[in-house]
Amino acid sequence: MSGRRFLLAFHPGREEAVATAAAIAARLLAESVTPVVLAEDRAVLLAAGSGLEAVEPYVPSDAPDVELIMTLGGDGTILRAAELQREIGAPLLGINLGHVGFLAEAEVAETAEVVERALRRGYEVEERLTLCVRVFQGDELVHETWAVNEAAIEKSGSGRMITTMLEIDGRPISSFGTDAVLLATPTGSTAYSFSAGGPIVWPTASVLLLVPLGAHALFTRPLVVAPTSTMAVTIADDSTSPAVLWCDSRRSFDLPQGSRVEATRDDRPLRLARLSRAPFADRLVAKFHLPVEGFRRSRT
Repeated sequence: MSGRRFLLAFHPGREEAVATAAAIAARLLAESVTPVVLAEDRAVLLAAGSGLEAVEPYVPSDAPDVELIMTLGGDGTILRAAELQREIGAPLLGINLGHVGFLAEAEVAETAEVVERALRRGYEVEERLTLCVRVFQGDELVHETWAVNEAAIEKSGSGRMITTMLEIDGRPISSFGTDAVLLATPTGSTAYSFSAGGPIVWPTASVLLLVPLGAHALFTRPLVVAPTSTMAVTIADDSTSPAVLWCDSRRSFDLPQGSRVEATRDDRPLRLARLSRAPFADRLVAKFHLPVEGFRRSRT
């Protein structure tokens, strides 16, 4: 077996994802590339096909040797794999088995071609801006995490709205009661932020987004700020509803009254493997099924 290793990240509860992962693993083994999977997923994969005993469980010491992370699932699976990507450093290549799959590079029907391209290293690496998220109580840093899509400061449960105070670069912007405030990246502009009425931002743009959701105030427009800015949301001391911080809907932290959440550009981007240089506009049209019939390109 050669030194090449591909990590396969898939949804172990989805039959199609498991079967596709097994087929990819068999193809990799045929090319003397070692498939690596999370230890808890290995038994599921081995049960899906024969001749896969050489598939290895991932251990952190493997990280420097992993060449590529291939994911099988929707954006949730990719966000799960993004946690590994930060640890491993290898680029992430997504095959979509979900509904929209903005982060995925290909659809499941294209799996065979994707694997061949990956074996030939026929991809480019694109870096996406991520968020560094810190929580303070007074001057004390009490929690630090990160996000690919967004950091959501939300009311906890079905209680009343939370009372928030917003700042950009240490200057007050507004205060209001709201269901949530989202601090998002361009990549996250097509996720939760989009549902909250935020703008769609091209993923390679270097900006940060602040998007209120269900706010009771005159000025509740989304804000687009510089990548060097610090966005901050404070839970007011008199806020009557408990709040919680969710990053990418995967990592949470309870926010008591007086908590301050700060988000800045993180120094570790998300690294995605791209098979083509297709414009983001084309991806947007395809994913949202936008009506573009009759379009005529202007001549220059």
